[in-house]
Amino acid sequence: MVRGKVVMKRIENAANRLVTFSKRRNGLLKKAFELSVLCDIEVAVVIFSQKGRLYEFSSSDMQNAIERYFMYIKEIPTHKPGMKQLMQHSRIETENMVKKIEYLEVSKRKLLGQGLGSCSLEELQEIHSQLEQSLKNIRARKVQLYKEQIQQLKAKERMLLEENAKLYEEYRDSEKLWQQPLTQQRKVINDCTQNNRCLEIETELFIGLPQKD
Repeated sequence: MVRGKVVMKRIENAANRLVTFSKRRNGLLKKAFELSVLCDIEVAVVIFSQKGRLYEFSSSDMQNAIERYFMYIKEIPTHKPGMKQLMQHSRIETENMVKKIEYLEVSKRKLLGQGLGSCSLEELQEIHSQLEQSLKNIRARKVQLYKEQIQQLKAKERMLLEENAKLYEEYRDSEKLWQQPLTQQRKVINDCTQNNRCLEIETELFIGLPQKD
């Protein structure tokens, strides 16, 4: 669900105001820390609550940051030529950026089917065209992903078939190696059996002098 636009005015409910202050204060300090780390710059933030409690963050030393700030102010006179124009230009850029953000938020809500009551027929047709184009892009991306998955599965299938054929060949080779010695062993056993039968000789025990013929 898209969160509605926050109206920039004082929050009347004290509890809600305190909760908002706590959340946004922590978010601001976190963003200041991230900015100092990501951009390798010196950042200092000073916040005073309604009751005068101080909250601060400094990427280095707060006192040094304050002294540096005052030194910078002294070095730049307020009546410097072009300063007013620069501030006005910055203000205009900020206002334009806020308007762009508001426009994007409204467009996003309309694409989600919210806040369509004030839309004209032309605006609804434009939103319809944008949604159709988005659906086409989504379908095209899905088709591409399906094709990639099919190719991956086919490649995996080929690999498994090759591995299966390799294993089958190894099995056939090992089967041949096991069958050959058994055949030779059986042949040797048969040969030995036949030789033993041929070499059987009747013998008898005789004690005494050899007899003359």
